[in-house]
Amino acid sequence: MLQNQLTIDNLINKSISAGEYAGASLLVIKDGEELCCEVYGEADMEQHIPVQRDTIFHLYSMSKPVTAVAVMKLYEQGKIDLQAEVGTYLPCFKNNTVWTGSTEVPANRDITVWDCLNMTSGIPYPGPETESGRRMDEVFRRLIARREAGETVTTMDWMEEVAKVPLVFHPGEQWMYGFSADVLGAVVEAASGKRFGKFLKEEIFEPLGMKDTGFFVPEEKRHRFAVSYENWTDGTLRPFTRSHLGEYYQPDVAFESGGAGLVSTMDDYARFARMLLNNGSFNGTSILKPETVALMSRNYLTEVQRIGYNWDSVQGYGYGCLMRCLEDKAAAQTCGDIGEYGWDGWTGNYVTINPEKNMVLLFFVQRCGTGFGELTRKVREEVYAKL
Repeated sequence: MLQNQLTIDNLINKSISAGEYAGASLLVIKDGEELCCEVYGEADMEQHIPVQRDTIFHLYSMSKPVTAVAVMKLYEQGKIDLQAEVGTYLPCFKNNTVWTGSTEVPANRDITVWDCLNMTSGIPYPGPETESGRRMDEVFRRLIARREAGETVTTMDWMEEVAKVPLVFHPGEQWMYGFSADVLGAVVEAASGKRFGKFLKEEIFEPLGMKDTGFFVPEEKRHRFAVSYENWTDGTLRPFTRSHLGEYYQPDVAFESGGAGLVSTMDDYARFARMLLNNGSFNGTSILKPETVALMSRNYLTEVQRIGYNWDSVQGYGYGCLMRCLEDKAAAQTCGDIGEYGWDGWTGNYVTINPEKNMVLLFFVQRCGTGFGELTRKVREEVYAKL
């Protein structure tokens, strides 16, 4: 048990009572034992359905570490070369161009798998900041419109269109959060010869006993699916309905987004995180080799690439294989340990894996834009203070 857990409960309940959050889940596992598992508030405020231990959450960007593990699984099997050009697996990504500010020019080199694992590919998310981002927004809108019109638009269909968007910079020059993990999902599909979701289910989810994790929510589980909320200008929470990916969680989902598409429960994701903590194995099941986990859980950004890696949530952290890794406790202003790693999701979920303390910490809230927000930081530091 955590010492004096009441202070954590009060902190979370106060935020929920103030209308800042709908609900929350906290799970802390250390030395293989559960120190804390608490649920708070409501998974669905309109239907007054409370958060339960088996509530299913949108993972959004916490899908990315799962995709990284899938890539590394195929790397161990000799089916993916980390230094290979993405075009080796997805021919549409050969001969990329870069937007220079006034025109497109050929990229200095093609994007590699390693570029995508470290977000140095130059492939953007949709956004108004760059011409490439604006063009990506147009691509997303077209593809979502096709899906909403009843057309089946597959992961590979997405790749064909995304590959036409010019890169923001030459591969390897900078770090930029973008569509790289989704491209990796398609690489896994091409290299394995299986649908991405099928590969994940057979190679990761089923072996680890992650029975509630995937790209869709079966009808019999829909009542456990948490609503995601956004904070409106009037301070109220309202259901989020404007996904940039076009949210679709029915069994016939065709675009299996490696960057944002998975759903899961707190216990399921804990199994995945504990596998990484235990050097690639969980409950006698081996997913990765210890050497591969060590390769995944460290910084690979150069000083030049770090210039764009400047969010508040990554101060003091390096980045590698779609995860942050703690390098400087003072810069991060944390009581955590050097070498801990993990990621978060835009819909409000967070995981950190701490080899030094032999601990996994998960904190899920279903409010958009709060993956590593103020409440998460406070809860995290409270947990460290009570170990």
